[in-house]
Amino acid sequence: MNLYEKLINKEEKLSLVGLGYVGMPIAVAFAKKIDVIGYDLNDHKINLYKKGIDPTKEVGNDVISKTTVEFTADKTKLREAKFHIVAVPTPVNDDHTPDLTPVKAAAQILGRNLTKGSVVVFESTVYPGVTEDVCMPILERESGLKCGKDFKIGYSPERINPGDKVHRLETIKKIVSGMDDETLDCVARVYELVVEAGVHRAESIRVAEAAKVIENSQRDINIAFMNELSIIFNKMGIDTKSVLEAASTKWNFLKFYPGLVGGHCIGVDPYYLTYKAEMMGYHSQIILAGRRINDDMGKYCAENCVKYLIAADKTVKGAKVAILGFAFKENCPDTRNTKIIDIVRELNEYGITPMVADIEADAEEARRLYGVEFVDLNEIKDIDAVILAVAHAKFSNFTMADIDKFFGSGKKILLDLKGLLNRKEYEAAGYSYWRL
Repeated sequence: MNLYEKLINKEEKLSLVGLGYVGMPIAVAFAKKIDVIGYDLNDHKINLYKKGIDPTKEVGNDVISKTTVEFTADKTKLREAKFHIVAVPTPVNDDHTPDLTPVKAAAQILGRNLTKGSVVVFESTVYPGVTEDVCMPILERESGLKCGKDFKIGYSPERINPGDKVHRLETIKKIVSGMDDETLDCVARVYELVVEAGVHRAESIRVAEAAKVIENSQRDINIAFMNELSIIFNKMGIDTKSVLEAASTKWNFLKFYPGLVGGHCIGVDPYYLTYKAEMMGYHSQIILAGRRINDDMGKYCAENCVKYLIAADKTVKGAKVAILGFAFKENCPDTRNTKIIDIVRELNEYGITPMVADIEADAEEARRLYGVEFVDLNEIKDIDAVILAVAHAKFSNFTMADIDKFFGSGKKILLDLKGLLNRKEYEAAGYSYWRL
C-alpha cells in the first residue's frame, strides 16, 4: 500500500508546517478528507486556533472551531506524520535579497522529526533551486536520512490570495512537482483530494519554482506600467481611471490598475527571481525597473497630499491628515510589507503625523511591526486631508455624508488612491480630489 492510500485510509497523517494565511486554510481543507497535524512555533497563534478563533479571517471562526486539525506547537508531533507540507513566509531583507531564514528554520525543525518513508512538499515561494539545493541538504543533515532513499521531496507553490473569497485553494489549479515520477504521482494525488480545479504536473521541481516566481513578477510589471501611466497622465491633467476605462473596451486590453504593491507576494517575488539571475551573471532590466516604480508609489502619494495642502493654503507642518486603511490589501488583516507605511513615513518627513484607522487590519501587528497606533473612525474629526488608501468593503460603501464628517473648515482634500468614489460628484461638491 502506497502513502496516498495510507493517508485516505487514515493509517498515516499529513502535517502542515506553518499555519499562517496560506498554511492554515490548507490544513483545514485536508482535514475534511484525512488526518492532519497543524504545526506552528507561535504558541499564541496555536492557542487562538484551539479556541476556535481565526486571526487570519481566511476561513472564519466557525470553520476553525469545527475543524479536526490537531493544532500544536510541539514539533515532536511531526513524527506522527508521513506527508509534510511546508508553508512558511519567504520575505526579503532590507537590501531586497531573499531572506530564506523561515524556510531554512522550518526545514531544520522538520528534519529533526522526519521519519523514513516521508514525502516533504514545500509551498513557500523561492527562486529555482532552493528546494533541492538549500532545503534538501538541511533535511538530510538534521534527520540523518538520505533523500531519494529514505524520504522524497516535492514542490507545489501556494496560490492562495489572502482576503479573496472566490479564488481559494479548492478553486485554483495547483502546480505540483516531485523529485521523481513516483513522488510526483503521490503529490498530485494527495492535492487532488482538496483541489477541485485539478493539478498541473510540472516536469521538474525547478520548473514549478520558476512558474511561481514569474506569476507575481508578471503582475508586478503590469502594475508598474499602470503606475507610470498614472504619473504621466497626472502631469497632463488627464484622469487615469477614465483612460483605462476607455482603453479596456478593446478585447485584448489587459485590465490592470495603478496602486500600491505590498504584501508578501507581488512586491517580494520579483526580487527572488532577479537575485537568482544575478547569481547566474545576468542583471535584470525590466523586472527591477518595475520594482523601482512600485516601491516609490507611497512616497509619490504622500508628495501629492502635500502639494494639495499647499494649493489649499493649508499649513503643511502639523497638518491634520487621516489615512483610512493600513492593511496591504482590501478586506484582509495582514499588514506585512504594507506600502501604506511609506505614506506615513514620507508625511513624517514633512512634519505631519497622520491618524491611521483600519477596521480590518491587525492592530497589534501594526503596532509591533511599524509602531503605528490605530484610531477609531469616530476620532477622525476636523481633518485637513483624508487619504482613502485601502479598498475595504466598508470604505467602499462610504457616502459623501460619511466623508464630510471627517473634515473641518476650509477646503476638503481627498486622496482616493483606489478610485473608489465618484470623482465628478466630489469635485462638484467642492472637494479637492486626487487619485492614482
